[in-house]
Amino acid sequence: MGNATGTAVSTSARTTARTDVTVTGMGVVTPVGGSAAAVFDAMCEGRSGLRRPDPDGPLAGSLEVAGFAPPIDPVSVLPAPETRVVDRYIVMALRAAADALADAGIVAGRDVDPYRIAVVLSGTGGLATLESQVVARTERGRLGVSPYLLPGMLPNMAAARVAIGHGIRGYSSSVGTACAAGAQSVAEGWRLLREGVADVVVAGCSEAPLFPTLADTFANARALARGWADDPAGASRPFDRRRGGLVLGEGAGVLVLERAAHADGRGAAGYADVLGWGATNDAHHPTTPHPDGDGAAACMRLALRCAGLAAGDVGYVNAHGTGTRLGDRAEASAVRRVFGADGPPVSATKAVTGHLLGASGVVETAVSVLALRRGLLPPTHNLDDPDPECALDHVRKGARPAPGVRYAVANSFGFGGHNVSLVLGPPSTRLARQV
Repeated sequence: MGNATGTAVSTSARTTARTDVTVTGMGVVTPVGGSAAAVFDAMCEGRSGLRRPDPDGPLAGSLEVAGFAPPIDPVSVLPAPETRVVDRYIVMALRAAADALADAGIVAGRDVDPYRIAVVLSGTGGLATLESQVVARTERGRLGVSPYLLPGMLPNMAAARVAIGHGIRGYSSSVGTACAAGAQSVAEGWRLLREGVADVVVAGCSEAPLFPTLADTFANARALARGWADDPAGASRPFDRRRGGLVLGEGAGVLVLERAAHADGRGAAGYADVLGWGATNDAHHPTTPHPDGDGAAACMRLALRCAGLAAGDVGYVNAHGTGTRLGDRAEASAVRRVFGADGPPVSATKAVTGHLLGASGVVETAVSVLALRRGLLPPTHNLDDPDPECALDHVRKGARPAPGVRYAVANSFGFGGHNVSLVLGPPSTRLARQV
């Protein structure tokens, strides 16, 4: 049977339909830890995962600071013959997915019909592997290109490899909405469960952007924080006056989503419920957000409506908060428009991990889940001098106890104007996971 570690919880009137979507497993790979609890603790304690690249490595001339996740031996997640050409984004996805499924206590064919478990795992794809193969072709000609290139780098291959490795035979897909992709994968998982397509969904995102070409395009676009080589931990500064851009990071986040009734049937405990979601597009610019946060505000309102909640019910907002001038200003405006000037506490946790692109949304959802369960809100680190144009109830100078908080909103916004908001609340399973 599944993992039943937890305590009994009551079922409210809202959950009697038993179509609730609950989180029963979490797996992460990040610059600050390999479990959701470790990441949450690092954020609360201010332990940064940002550092300077190896001065003799390929990124030395491209990035001043980045968030590097620990190395993972591909053989630990793939059969040795299949590791010849496989991108790091796939390896991290496999690690996070295996950890999430183990955390949930789920084995396809034992705990769930293999055709009733789905995978929605996203990411930009293995661009570093593509870059290396372009170099190989340039140096050695067409015979230098590996025949394993496509299965080693395509954006759908994280989902495919997880399905193959775990015997998952149901719906399988990936989402391509840039930095909103992870959160949108969770939203897609919610929809699959609510529509009866699956009983369990493995949902998440993995990103491996730390290679020269991608680093150079961000640098040349002047999107990266500069001037922090001597203080890497201070480089990512969401909502601060001194913010000057994002800090690239790598990582993966995977959630196991499950119908509460299915979890109850196998004696499994839930961390929290995904109550609803919203998705919009700014229809404004390929890379710049709408300046007044119009699309982001609409996205949060849609998510609240989907969850059946009012703005006043929300006790915490985990902001997208990348540390860019325009992005932070637009998001702050959107939060004020939805929740008012005296809205809920807000924190942006990329200050310690860097921006994990699409994976950020899943990692931050896991952090938000633990914030609700522990009644403790992680702070926005490096928020020493809040920008008046980003005026919110910022959590800063340490974690904030909030034992009465029941509902949270987690925001993710991406290039192309993609906006996704997730609403989280108490678990509706009979057992609640002890955290």
